[in-house]
Amino acid sequence: MRARIDNGVLFLRNEDVPAYKKKGSIVRNSYFWALKSIADRAPFQKEWEFEERVWIALTRMLTSFAESGYLGLRETQLEFEPDDEIPAELRTMSTWLDPDAYAEEPEAAEELPWPYDQS
Repeated sequence: MRARIDNGVLFLRNEDVPAYKKKGSIVRNSYFWALKSIADRAPFQKEWEFEERVWIALTRMLTSFAESGYLGLRETQLEFEPDDEIPAELRTMSTWLDPDAYAEEPEAAEELPWPYDQS
């Protein structure tokens, strides 16, 4: 999960936090509610915020879900920009971001239906 820190608040990109799905995986939905329960703010389609006072609990939670084997490392590990300093409380479940891992895929050229195709 892509992360950044600003004024003692950890921000997680909303695209990277787990989504709750009514008929989804029990583990993934439990993970969603566990993260949401300790977040200071978890607005819909905005970054989730975690104040410094919950960072140790967050790290323990991420570790626990990662060790369960049901979620991938990318879902449970915090990824910071290469020039960011990772605080000691978050270090065990953090790494530096690989920019290529989130590179946007080029958009495919729009295909026109026959007889309008341009081939």
